[in-house]
Amino acid sequence: MLLELARWLSDDWTGFAVFNYITLRAVMACGTALLIGLAAGPWVIRRLAALKIAQAVRTNGPQTHLIKSGTPTMGGALILIAIGVSTLLWADWTNRFVWVVLLVTFGFGWIGWADDYRKVVHRDPNGMPAREKFFWQALIGVVAAVYLTFAVSVPSNQELWPLFKAWIVSGMTLPLPERADLIVPFFKSVSYPLGVFGFAILSWLVIVGTSNAVNLTDGLDGLAIMPTVLVGSALGVFAYVVGRVDYSKYLLFPYIPGASELMVICAALAGAGLAFLWFNAYPAQVFMGDVGALALGGALGTMAIIVRQEIVLFIMGGVFVVETLSVMLQVAYFKYTKRRYGEGRRILRMAPLHHHFEVGGWKETQVVVRFWIITMMLVLIGLSTLKLR
Repeated sequence: MLLELARWLSDDWTGFAVFNYITLRAVMACGTALLIGLAAGPWVIRRLAALKIAQAVRTNGPQTHLIKSGTPTMGGALILIAIGVSTLLWADWTNRFVWVVLLVTFGFGWIGWADDYRKVVHRDPNGMPAREKFFWQALIGVVAAVYLTFAVSVPSNQELWPLFKAWIVSGMTLPLPERADLIVPFFKSVSYPLGVFGFAILSWLVIVGTSNAVNLTDGLDGLAIMPTVLVGSALGVFAYVVGRVDYSKYLLFPYIPGASELMVICAALAGAGLAFLWFNAYPAQVFMGDVGALALGGALGTMAIIVRQEIVLFIMGGVFVVETLSVMLQVAYFKYTKRRYGEGRRILRMAPLHHHFEVGGWKETQVVVRFWIITMMLVLIGLSTLKLR
């Protein structure tokens, strides 16, 4: 919105042309989201407390968490408001990738809101049934994955429908352009063509998987939000590179027209996330809830697909990956041993992984900060793939 205003004013005052620079608008988006979050945070927390929208702590979790019962939850709504307002103010409204990321983010946020609402109103720590939650996640993921399969392959939406028709006419065998290939980091010319079905399936897995991975990680004060900020900021760098002809050519990345505008959303996510961390740092005044965790994970997954960095997302989001694997392995091993020995056994003291360390004697703040440090190192490794190829 402000970009269009600046372009209109630049006809008479050339100084306003500076807002055409994505880097400046990204800085402004970060600052705007940060200010919105810090300014609105106290009011949001008071309203959540007044409405008795409080966290229902699981009885089968660490006993030290029982004191957190009653802490306001659904604070992720504050993050989404800050991201949405800041992005609409500073991003280019004509950019197709901006809208698909926003729609996925708020779509998953709606699922999380419904889940949190059931937890709060019905006082059910389990919230929305897993099958129902997965159905809505899968539906949004399918729509986004199918659209991105063709949108990433063409420079604009005007060419999307002709590509789709050509694919149908070819008997669904038409290969996608090279820019849609799966890029293998650390190698200059190693990439794998996925085809329409491969691209769509991978995109669906990345979006839904990342959303749930961030949600599983959100179990300690500040644990999920800082890695999200770090990974989101790094994806902003990748977006800027692949969205420019010169940088993408120099660094041997595919050129994705319009992808650089995602830098504005990444910056808004960083600002909103840091503002939320102000209130979510130990001891937390408010919890993110599924409304924030599912939405932020969906946003990271969608942006990674657009900038063609699915594997790098896997690296940088290593904490999210390990947290998810810890739950999967714990559940699978428990079921296997129960069938075989008549008694369920566990690999970890408690899952997800952060609870394993917490039960083992680490303080909550130690777990959180150490996971932050690990994420920082993984993000640096991910960023190194820009040049080390």
